[in-house]
Parts: sequence; structure tokens; C-alpha cells
Amino acid sequence: MISVSEAKKILQDNLISGKTILVDLDKASGLVLSEDIFSPIDIPFFNNSAMDGYAICWKEGINRRELRSQSKSKAGDLQELVLGENEAIRIFTGAPVPSGADTIIPQEWVKIEERQLIFDSDKFRKGANFRGKGAQNKAGDLIAKKGSSISPGMIGLLASVGINQISVYAAPTVGIILTGDELEEAGNPLGFGKVYDANGPVMKSYLQNLGVKEIQIGKAVDEPEKLQQKINEYLDKYDVLILSGGISVGDYDYVKEGLRQAGVHELFYKVKQKPGKPLFVGQKENQWIFALPGNPASTLTCFNQYVKPCIEAWMGKKEVWNPSGAYPLADNFEKTTGLTFFLKAKLENGKVIILPSQESFNLISYGAANCIAEVGEEVERLEAGTNVNIYNW
Repeated sequence: MISVSEAKKILQDNLISGKTILVDLDKASGLVLSEDIFSPIDIPFFNNSAMDGYAICWKEGINRRELRSQSKSKAGDLQELVLGENEAIRIFTGAPVPSGADTIIPQEWVKIEERQLIFDSDKFRKGANFRGKGAQNKAGDLIAKKGSSISPGMIGLLASVGINQISVYAAPTVGIILTGDELEEAGNPLGFGKVYDANGPVMKSYLQNLGVKEIQIGKAVDEPEKLQQKINEYLDKYDVLILSGGISVGDYDYVKEGLRQAGVHELFYKVKQKPGKPLFVGQKENQWIFALPGNPASTLTCFNQYVKPCIEAWMGKKEVWNPSGAYPLADNFEKTTGLTFFLKAKLENGKVIILPSQESFNLISYGAANCIAEVGEEVERLEAGTNVNIYNW
């Protein structure tokens, strides 16, 4: 059995990078850029006005201009106006600035008397409210770096320079095998000896939040031959295989042997942690294989700590192993030494509250939890106010 830090080090040393694909910009949110992006154009593409007002050529101390009658520049105009000497032209926000103009006087700061534009020149300076061509970026400038997560803001930036397709790291395809004759789907009557499946829905939801689109959930009964058939089938189809249950040492736990027969290389089996000690992680060529304990809290904890960062790294994300932060405990906490504890917790008002109902079968506290708190294996007691690492969902 290895420590949590040893397990994570092994995974970091064996990370798999996904392939790159070209996607439409409107389908790229949450993915990661696989190459640098350079702007194909200047932005702004032309000199334009930041305000509704009047375009002038600035001259120190001169606060009057002859207003050219019937000349206006509005957004979308295709014909460029030319400003005459000592003239002013009506202009609107986003409109092209007439040739010869270099300053915009906002409309609320002017008076017009007999076609004369009058303003207080002391309140302005040359270039006021003037957006010059290329002020944001020049053609050829680096505007988005490889490895950056694609946010709604980045999508807006890329769209503004005319980019409609980008190269990203593809999300893996994921197959989930739920083991156990006792599992029943929600919505069906629950017979004696049966339990409703929580692991399938929770892992599917988690994967969707990570940006994984192709997810298949299947079931395998507690028979070695049928389980082996399902493992082989899913290894032929998916980049990532996740199994839930059947990985301990009970009489009906056939998963580990099934993975061995399928040619999966074991990276480690069993971690000094609670919950989720009987965790198996392996690889086959460029595939990840995770066999998680079947108790729901164990499944979700192992997913958060091991599956999630490996998938995020596959998709090109960085610093995937780092905790979300360190915050002070709200209350004292005690445990036995020898195991790292991952505890359902709630970060509230800047403090970490360790929730009740920490048993591996118990999901009550998951309804209130917004993070997992980590307490190291050699720790026996923590005083209130001691900082602990947390991991957000």
C-alpha cells in the first residue's frame, strides 16, 4: 500500500496527453488551446469614436468649430468622411473617425449656436475619446497562449478578430462499468437486497462538468466471464475506463483479475487513505483505467483526487494536482494516524466546516458539501484555526 503523495507522483509521471482537434468557436468553451493564437487583423480595425459627440482636429486654446451641416458618421458607415480645417462633424459611438480628426468632444459638453460648436478646451486634451486603429492589438500580435482555458471572455476576444475555429485538446471518451448484482436504477421499484445506483449519475455529472461529451455507462453482473467480456468491450472503445465496485478482496470482487487478463498495466493498487483505500489505477497503451471502490463516498472522493486531474491533464490543463486553497478549520478535529483522510466539508465565511456523516456509504453530507478537506496520514489532532487544504468539486 502506498501513500497519497506517492500515488499522485506515479500518476504525474505517467500522464497521457489527448489528441488535438479543430472545433468551432461556439463549441470551445471550457476546452484548452493546443496552439498559440495570433490576431489576423488590427483591433480596432479603423479609428473610431468612444463616445457620441463631435469629431475635431485638436488645436490648443481653440474652443469653437464650424459644424458641417448634414455630415454625420455612424457605426457601420462604409464611406470615410474628410474633416475640413476648423470643422466639426457629428459622430456616434463606434463610428469611423473622419480623416483629419483626432479628438472626440462628447455631446453633453458642447453648445451649438448658429452652426458654431462651442466647448471648454480646458476640459479636454488631444486624443480624447479617440480609439486608434490597432490600439487593442496589431495584426500578428499573440492574443491567446497555448494551454489557456477557453472562457466566455476569450471566445469574445477571438470572435472580435474574426476567428471562428480553433485547435484544442480533445476531451477523452469515457466508459463506465458499474459492477454488482445489487444495483437498481432510480425510478424502478427497489426490491429487498437492492440499492439504487448513485455512482453512475454522479460520475456522469462530474465528467460533463469537466467537458467530457462522450460517456457510456454499462453494468456488469458478478460473474467473471461476463465482467471480462464487458471490460474487453469497453477497452476497445474508450480512452478512459472507470469501474465502480468489485476491486476489494471479497469473494465476488473480480475486477482486478479481469483487468490483468485484459492486458492492463498496474500503476498501483491500494492507497493509505480514507475513504477509498482499495483503489486501482492502470494503463493500457494510451488509455487510463481506474477501478474505484463501490461505496458512493469512496467513489466520489477517488474521482475528485485521481480521475479528475488525469482527465484535466489529458485535456491540456495545467496545475491540476494543486489544492483549491488552504483555509482554517472551524472546529477541532481528531483522527487516527496512518491514513490520509479526505473529508466532506463546507467552506463557509472563510472557514472549513467538517461535516457529519463521513461514512463511505453515506451521501447525506454530500448534499451540503462544497469541497473535500485533506488531513495528512501522520496527523492525529488539528486545532480550530489550523489551515487545511481543500479541493473544490
